[in-house]
Amino acid sequence: MKKRGWLLTVLITMSVGMGIGCSKKEKSVETSKPKVDSAYNQRYNFSVKTVDGKNISLEDFKGKVVIVDMWDTWCPPCRMEIPHFIELQRQYQSKGFEMIGIAFGRYGLQAVQQFVVDNNINYVNAIATDDVMSRFGEIDGIPTTFVIDQNGNIYKKYIGYNGKTVFENDIKKLLNL
Repeated sequence: MKKRGWLLTVLITMSVGMGIGCSKKEKSVETSKPKVDSAYNQRYNFSVKTVDGKNISLEDFKGKVVIVDMWDTWCPPCRMEIPHFIELQRQYQSKGFEMIGIAFGRYGLQAVQQFVVDNNINYVNAIATDDVMSRFGEIDGIPTTFVIDQNGNIYKKYIGYNGKTVFENDIKKLLNL
C-alpha cells in the first residue's frame, strides 16, 4: 500500500512539472532547467511586420544587443516573462539593448495587438512568419528566447521560463556593463 502511495505521489509530481511549460504543439515542456546553447556564430537576420504595421528586420538593430522572444498569449510561462522584458527594455534601451517579441499568434493578430496594449508592452512585437521560423530553426517549446550580440550572432538560446536576472546578466556581459 505504501508503494502505491509513493508511486502516485511521483506521478502527480511529474504531471505538475510537465504542465508548467508551453509548446506550439501543446505538448508539455519541462522548463525547470532550460537548455542553453552558446556561441552559434551565425547570422539570423529576418524581416517581419510588427503588430502595429511597421516593417523591421534584425539588421535594423545591428550594433545593439537584442533579445528575441518566441511567445504567445495563451502560454503562462511566456506571460510570466513579459514583465521582466518590459523592465529590461526600460532599463537598458538607452545603453544599446532592444527587445523583440515574436508571437505565434494562435488566436490571430488582433488578440496579440490587444494583449500588447492591455499589458503595456514597451517593445516591438510581431507575428511569427515562415521566414522567421526558418531562420531560427525548430522551436521545441515556448517561450524560446534568443540573446543576440551586436554583430547579429546568437549568443545564447533559452527554452522555457527564465527570471529577469538570467537575461540581465547576458545583457550586461555583452554591453560590458
